[in-house]
Amino acid sequence: MRKLITSLFILLTALVSKAQQGHNRQDDSLRVNSLNEVVVTGQFSPQSMKNSVYQVRVIGREQIRLRGATNLQSILSTELGMRFSNDLTLGTTDVELMGMSGQNVKILLDGVPVIDRGSTRESLGQIDINNVEKIEIVEGPMSVSYGSDALAGVINIITKKSGGSKALTVNARVLEETAGDEYNAFSGAGTHHQSLGLAWQNARFEAGGGVTRNFFGGWQGNATGRKMEWMPKEQYLPYAQAGYRKDGFSAWYRFNGTDETLKSLGSTYTNINNNHESATDQFYITKRWFHQLQSEYRINAANSLSLAAAYTDYSRSTQTTEIDLVTDRRTLAPSGNQDKSVFTTRFLRLTAQHRLSSAISLQHGLDINLNASSGERIEGSPEINDYAYFASSEIKLGSKINLRPGLRFIHNSVYDAPPVIPSVNTKFTLAKGLDLRAAYARGFRSPALRELYFTFFDASHSIRGNRNLKAETSDSFNAYLSYQALDRKEIRWNTTLGTFYNTFDNLITIGVDPADASVNTYLNVDKYKTTGFTLNNTVYWKNLYATLGFSAIGRYNRFSESKNIDEFLWTPEVNSNLRYSFPSIATSISLFLKYTGKLPRYIAETTATGVTARRTETESFTMADLTLNKVFYKYFTLNAGVKNLFGVTRLANTNADTGAAHSTGGAVPMSYGRSYFLGISAQITR
Repeated sequence: MRKLITSLFILLTALVSKAQQGHNRQDDSLRVNSLNEVVVTGQFSPQSMKNSVYQVRVIGREQIRLRGATNLQSILSTELGMRFSNDLTLGTTDVELMGMSGQNVKILLDGVPVIDRGSTRESLGQIDINNVEKIEIVEGPMSVSYGSDALAGVINIITKKSGGSKALTVNARVLEETAGDEYNAFSGAGTHHQSLGLAWQNARFEAGGGVTRNFFGGWQGNATGRKMEWMPKEQYLPYAQAGYRKDGFSAWYRFNGTDETLKSLGSTYTNINNNHESATDQFYITKRWFHQLQSEYRINAANSLSLAAAYTDYSRSTQTTEIDLVTDRRTLAPSGNQDKSVFTTRFLRLTAQHRLSSAISLQHGLDINLNASSGERIEGSPEINDYAYFASSEIKLGSKINLRPGLRFIHNSVYDAPPVIPSVNTKFTLAKGLDLRAAYARGFRSPALRELYFTFFDASHSIRGNRNLKAETSDSFNAYLSYQALDRKEIRWNTTLGTFYNTFDNLITIGVDPADASVNTYLNVDKYKTTGFTLNNTVYWKNLYATLGFSAIGRYNRFSESKNIDEFLWTPEVNSNLRYSFPSIATSISLFLKYTGKLPRYIAETTATGVTARRTETESFTMADLTLNKVFYKYFTLNAGVKNLFGVTRLANTNADTGAAHSTGGAVPMSYGRSYFLGISAQITR
């Protein structure tokens, strides 16, 4: 299969390149204009959102800068269709996109997959926000372009690149933030953020590097003594990059590192050996070394090649120590848990782009993903390797219809993948300023190594891997109608109405092990669905920028087939971003707000008369940030504000069952209350 895929790629590239001879002098009809934001995710070449067949959401540099954020979760938390969940025992956070979470959301860094050890996307909190240029979000399956894990969509984090002019730039940033009403300046309680970066570039070369330190002192909350409801975290995020460009060729290397320590502090007790107050602590230590090499070569005006290669070494270890609180002496606990799990990924993508004519373009390529794992909690040293050939074409039928059909052929070393994964994206220009995008895609996801082989037992978790899991498949449909209602010099107004419907077979989720009710494991759900719609409005008027959005997401109720209850359980969302600028004093005020409605679900409950379905709900909440930005002395920016204006901490949950790992019972942790921040950043360029 691997030889067949490779042969197909080489043969098709050669044939198309040969057919292109003589067309090199054609006008570049794919060149995009600068009317809209330029997007790159899933595109043959960078182009405006207006011309893309995909519905892409972009969070730009300006919005990131104005938030005063120290991590990506706080940037994404007010986006429609996104919901975050927190595991305070392990200190991890997961993201949900349009009703689907975990492994179904693909995280990319400059188009390269970022691995996680499990089903949660904790990598979002381990990327240096100071080096992020923008974030592109594509909703709906992207399995043809990006393979497994892209059933719900992709979040592509795009880092800052040089502009090609000769320059030396120094970036620095310091930010202090309270944790609720808890704060100690520059250390201890609160968030303490420092970053320093250096970049040099000329017409051909670029190089740079830097490091960010995030220190979070934890949050006491309802915990007592040394214990904390939200664990302290210390994080170092180094990066380095180098690049070269000349005559249609470019190549760059980038290193991203993560060195993170989460501290679960134990209760004090009297050590009988030395009569001192002691405690047993657990440290969760994460190290991620992410190397990527990317290059592009423009053969001629109609043909180009691109290469992306990456190697990730990711480990998470648990270190249990005993600390003497009098002498501050720390030793490994002889009876404590000491373990380490390692996950490695080798990734290679080779892609060719061809413009067959002014109306037809072709993109095809090879994807290779080699995944391995080992550790005390991993059964054996398992590997999952995935090889794929993908091809898609953009076909323009006149000036009003754009079609993009695609196919992906997969060979998986563990699972029998479908013989082919198809997709088709379309864009229709119905009238001036009125566009319709509609798409269908088939999805496929093989179980991750953690879901198959990882075993984890502690006071709050009892999880065992399941080697008998089946691969997930899905069918997804979406449509978006966009209308540029106004497009004048002083005012622009755009509105987009969207809808989606997804069905899943063998969806992988966590449930009670049928062989042992005290243990949770990964199980396949025969049928699952999500559906919903969104409405987004964006207005630019003089110095005012405003958005207003609404969404309703329906999640499938598995009891609906046997009970007389609704098939879908709905959650509404409303969000708004407001920004007003005062150019004369280089100042802006911004409000970021999102209301998330109640999250209903049905659970099975055993009574004297048998098993019944009981409806439970997690309460609604509103997150809001208010920020002030002021530029002074040209190079410096003051950033201040209030986060979580309404002081959200825990969400009430009517399911009282809190006994099982990953249960839906008890109060749901969301944040640590209202916080205040003050920061200053500098960018000096010569």
